[in-house]
Amino acid sequence: MSAVRSHTYSVDPADLEEFLARRASLIGTVRETHPGLTMTLLVKLEDDTYSDTWHWASGAQLGAALAALPTFPEAPLTMALTRNATARNGLVVDQR
Repeated sequence: MSAVRSHTYSVDPADLEEFLARRASLIGTVRETHPGLTMTLLVKLEDDTYSDTWHWASGAQLGAALAALPTFPEAPLTMALTRNATARNGLVVDQR
C-alpha cells in the first residue's frame, strides 16, 4: 500500500525562490538514496500557506527515509525557511 507524508507550513514570500531551490535539492537527495519516493506535490493554499505532499511506494519506504532524515543536510536548511510547520503520515486507501 502506498503512503504519503503531508506537510503544511508558511514561507515568507521573500524566501520562496530560495526555499524552492532548497526543496528541489532535498528531493533529489532523497530520491538518490530512497527510490521509493514516487511523487511530490507543493500547493499554495488560499490562506497563503503551503501543502507539501510526498508520495511513497510503501509505508516501509517512507519509514526508512524518515529514519535517515538526520543524514540529509538539506532537510534542516530547507525547513529553516518555513514557519508553523506540521507533518502527518498516512496510507492511501483509495486513488482514482
